[in-house]
Amino acid sequence: MAERLKETKKQTAIAKLNDVPTSPRKMRLVADTVRGVEVNRALDLLKFSKREASIRLEKLLRSAIANWESKNQDKSKELDNGNVYVKTIMVGEGRTLKRIRPCPQGRAGRIRKRSNHVTIVLDVKKPSTVEE
Repeated sequence: MAERLKETKKQTAIAKLNDVPTSPRKMRLVADTVRGVEVNRALDLLKFSKREASIRLEKLLRSAIANWESKNQDKSKELDNGNVYVKTIMVGEGRTLKRIRPCPQGRAGRIRKRSNHVTIVLDVKKPSTVEE
């Protein structure tokens, strides 16, 4: 049982990015485009996206790919064949900086500068068995 868990953990690679100064809602829009997509295609989608969050997400994905390569040095062909994909990508809410802006009639309006945490998990597709 423990050996099987070790083997599955060895095939997956994780990369985290904390306190990104972008709102979680904007980051989730970009993250949804690459969830479940093959890694090389995901890099292309992020590279040609016009959203600012895609720049940081592309860098994080490259880090996850490097982590996967260091864990699986003997399976470098899997990356070229397109078997490595984005298994999960999670965007959570980070710390919120609160600032004050003057409003009419002597009041103060609150500005919330949101941030987020992003986690990417890469995995290898299981070979499908065809029964005849």
